[in-house]
Amino acid sequence: MSQAVLTPSTLFVPANFVGGRWSKDGDGTCCTVADKYHGTTLGRIPHATDAQMEEAIAAAYASRGALRAMSAGERSAKLDALAAMIESRQDALAALIVQEGGKPVGYARAELARCVITVRTAAAEAVRFTGESVAIDYAAGVGKTAFTRRFPIGVVAAITPFNFPLNLVLHKVAPAMAVGCPVVLKPAPQAPLSALALAAMIEEIGWPVGAFSALLCGIPVAEKLATDARIAMLSFTGSDKVGWHLKAISGKKKVTLELGGNAAVIIDDTADLAAAAKIVAVGANLYAGQVCISTQRIYVVRRVHDAFRDLLVKEYAALQTGDPSDPAVSVGPLIDKGHFERISGWVDEAVQGGATVLSGGAAVDPGRNIYAATLLADVGRHVRVNCAEVFGPVAVVDVVEDFGEGIARANDSAYGLQAGVFTNSLAHMKRAHDELEVGGVMINNVPGFRVDSMPYGGVKDSGLGREGLKYAMAEMSEPRLIVF
Repeated sequence: MSQAVLTPSTLFVPANFVGGRWSKDGDGTCCTVADKYHGTTLGRIPHATDAQMEEAIAAAYASRGALRAMSAGERSAKLDALAAMIESRQDALAALIVQEGGKPVGYARAELARCVITVRTAAAEAVRFTGESVAIDYAAGVGKTAFTRRFPIGVVAAITPFNFPLNLVLHKVAPAMAVGCPVVLKPAPQAPLSALALAAMIEEIGWPVGAFSALLCGIPVAEKLATDARIAMLSFTGSDKVGWHLKAISGKKKVTLELGGNAAVIIDDTADLAAAAKIVAVGANLYAGQVCISTQRIYVVRRVHDAFRDLLVKEYAALQTGDPSDPAVSVGPLIDKGHFERISGWVDEAVQGGATVLSGGAAVDPGRNIYAATLLADVGRHVRVNCAEVFGPVAVVDVVEDFGEGIARANDSAYGLQAGVFTNSLAHMKRAHDELEVGGVMINNVPGFRVDSMPYGGVKDSGLGREGLKYAMAEMSEPRLIVF
C-alpha cells in the first residue's frame, strides 16, 4: 500500500478478516457505515455467519503454538513495525475516524498520536514483562528458590465501542500481541473501518496467520465470543447492560469489563476557577460527550458556586458545534439518530421536571444529529441526566456545602470510573484519593484525562479489571510457579 495514494477509503478492505483471509461472504445482510456528518456511505461490510465465527475461533486457538514459538524480542519487533506503519498512515487514519465516527479532527489526530504511543509502549513492555521472585526461605521452604514466569492466557475475544475506533481496539490487541495471545475482534458496527484498517496492517507486518481476526456480526454470532470454551478471556468495552450480560453467559473464562460512567468533578474554594471552568467545559463536551469519562456531574462548593457557574457558562458559549472536519469544532454529530433522540428526550424530561437550562438544551442540526453543548442546573438526583450515563454533550452543575458533601455526592452513583477534583489543598487531594469510589482520581483535571500506560478501569457498575499496557498484559497472562 503506497503512502502516496493513501486515502481513508484505501486503508481498509470492505470485508471480514477471518482466520488470516479476507472474506466478502456473509449471512446476506450488511453493516452499512456512513459518514456521520455528510451521510454518505463509506463502506458495506457483510455480517459474518456462525460458521465464519467458528473459523476465526478455531484459527485463533490453533495459532497459540506459533505465538508461543515467538520470542519476546520477535513480538516486540512486530509491534514496533506496526507502530511505524500507523505513524506513516496517521493522516489518512485520522480522516477515516472523522468520517466514520464524526470525531472532531483535532481529537482524531490526538487519537492517532495515542495509538502510536500505545503500540510502542506494548513493544517496550513485551521485552520487560516478567514474573517475580517469591520469598519462601522459611519453614518448609528453607534453602529453596522460587519464582514465577507469566504465560499467555490463550485466545482473547475483544469487543470494542465506536468512540475510539482505533485506540480502544489497540488497548486490547497490542497487549495481547505483546504477551502472545491470539485475538478475535468484534468492532463496533457504527465505526468498524479503522479496525479493518488495523487488520490490514497486522496482516502486512507478518503476524502469524490465524492469530488475529476481525469480524462484523449480529448479536447471536457475537455471543459465541462469550460462550465458547476455547476462548480464555473476554475483554469488553461498552455499555454496562451489555457488559454484565456477557459476563453472566461467559462461564469459566476470565472477563475484563470497561463500562460506562457518569463522571463527577468537585470544585472547592481553593481552586483556580477560571482554569477549571475552561477545562470542565471542554471535558463535558469534547466529541459531543461521547466518552465514558466525559464530565457529567459538577459539584461546586457554595462559597465559589456562583462565580464558577458564571465562568462555566461563558466557556460553554465559546464552544463550537458543526462539521467535525473543522479544527475549531469540538461538538460534532452524535453517532446516530437513536442517541440523538435519547439525549433530546432526557434533556426535555429534566426541564419538565424543573431543571434550569444554563446553556444549550436544544438541537442544533437534527438532520446531522448535532445537539447543543448543554449545561443544566436544579436537576433532581434521580433524573436520568444526573443518575444515568448520558454519553452526550450534557452536564449538570450543582452546589454543595463543603468538600465532604462533594465527595458524598460524587460517590452517590452506580458507577465509579474516574473523577476530577479541582483544588489547591493537599488535604483535599489526600481525602479525595482516600474516599472517592472510583478507579482513578484526577487532580486539577477532568475525569477524561488518560495516559495510555496508566492503569485504567472502574469499580461498581463501571467494570472489572484494568487496561493500560502492562496492566492489560497481566490480565491476559497467568503466573506459573517453579520451586527448586
